[in-house]
Amino acid sequence: MLFPIAFRCGISLSYPRPYRETVSQSGLDPHLVYAVMKAESGFDEHALSSAGAVGLMQLKPSTAEFICNRAKIAYEKDMLCKGEYNVKVGCLYLLYLLERFPAEETAIAAYNAGEGTVSAWLKNPQYSDDGRILKEIPYSETRNYLKKILKFRKIYDFFY
Repeated sequence: MLFPIAFRCGISLSYPRPYRETVSQSGLDPHLVYAVMKAESGFDEHALSSAGAVGLMQLKPSTAEFICNRAKIAYEKDMLCKGEYNVKVGCLYLLYLLERFPAEETAIAAYNAGEGTVSAWLKNPQYSDDGRILKEIPYSETRNYLKKILKFRKIYDFFY
């Protein structure tokens, strides 16, 4: 059986699934959420980017405040570095992007590059033929980010 072998080989340490209840309650594909966490923070709850994004899902305080207001839940800036709160708000943000950009890969690109940037790309015929799907991503960081997310998700799909 492959599952126990995966755990003996350290997969459970490299590809953990923290806050499973919060993730499962989000309605998102859990493997997508865990892929985002792995790519964004490497599962470091105290991660802080140079852009000011914090926590497991690397949320900027302004983004978290926007999402909390939209979802009509309390925005608690001091809680953004707490894992469960960060994951809850990060899942809400990912859900928002998936509603805003129905093509999943476009939504994932927006998680990295920002929804304004991706909206501009979608309006540009050089990057999108239909205004929904990106045929090209001009930022190498975002191209690589999307590849990482898809790779990590496949690993989660395989092992879990």
